[in-house]
Amino acid sequence: MAENSNVEIATLAGGCFWCVESDLEKLPGVIEVVSGYAGGEEPDPTYEQVSSGSTGYREAVQVHFDPTKVTYAQVLDHYWKHFDPTDAGGSFGDRGFQYTSAIFYHNEAQLEIAEASKQALDASGRLENPVVTPIIKFTTFYPAETYHQDYYKHNPVRYKTYRYFSGRDKYVDKTWGDDAEIGAFKILSKGSADLTPGGHFVKPTDEELKALLTPMQYDVTQEEGTEPPFNNEFWDNKREGIYVDIVSGEPLFSSKDKFKSGTGWPSFVRPLTPGNIVEKEDSSLFSTRTEVRSKNADSHLGHVFNDGPQPTGLRYCINSASLRFIPKEDLEKEGYGEYLKIFE
Repeated sequence: MAENSNVEIATLAGGCFWCVESDLEKLPGVIEVVSGYAGGEEPDPTYEQVSSGSTGYREAVQVHFDPTKVTYAQVLDHYWKHFDPTDAGGSFGDRGFQYTSAIFYHNEAQLEIAEASKQALDASGRLENPVVTPIIKFTTFYPAETYHQDYYKHNPVRYKTYRYFSGRDKYVDKTWGDDAEIGAFKILSKGSADLTPGGHFVKPTDEELKALLTPMQYDVTQEEGTEPPFNNEFWDNKREGIYVDIVSGEPLFSSKDKFKSGTGWPSFVRPLTPGNIVEKEDSSLFSTRTEVRSKNADSHLGHVFNDGPQPTGLRYCINSASLRFIPKEDLEKEGYGEYLKIFE
């Protein structure tokens, strides 16, 4: 798995690996999560050895994810919200070093992102105490025994009973509420102002955005930057699906309205949900243009011009860095099932 250039690995500890595996496998873009033991020196440790606390291993998981669909920062954002990172003695009902949390970084890029993510969490004010989760250089990981893999699927009754009485869900619900489901990057299925069952989209802080977005995504969405033409993710994407805001997830454009403009940027004849698009006058380049922004996240998307094809005559010239693409086959599971009718 790790040899595939389109797959990256995050190694994370957050207490009981049954629970961490279950929570992280729900994140879009995650391919698989493997439960195991990380950070010790003894080769091929067993569950009995690790759970006794006599080794230097923690229960941990390795998250295999597609970085074109979910970033390392987004994986961390989801991870933080499913355990108590202020607990230095264990995790909920499981006590001891083997159940303490940790982020094991695999390279310098992961280290930088992890440190920024941890700092943003501390600065957010959502937690009553400081984050104590250490960020440690990755050394070892051994997969746990087969019966521990996908435990929540194979032993649902025992798993749910354990999880309920551990206090994990009670803590997560109290601390994060609906935000825990998909972190700061909410998956939205509606194009209205009422974006979630309990309220409205809350834009992450600037510190959180810097940790969660790539430098290019931040420059484009937050500082009105422009990515290079012909050298961006979606300019020649021909797959069927929809494009949503990279920050909020609000639906913006459809592949049905995408056309080859020759400009080197994704171009569309109309928005998918007009109410999610805001137009503003832009006089920054010695001429007046019409800037396009997302309504709820207020992300800079690009510009709209009057030189497009019929039936609208418009060309929405959009930066790939402002978008996340949801393939047609993933619309239902990612919460955008209502848009499947477009492709029937």
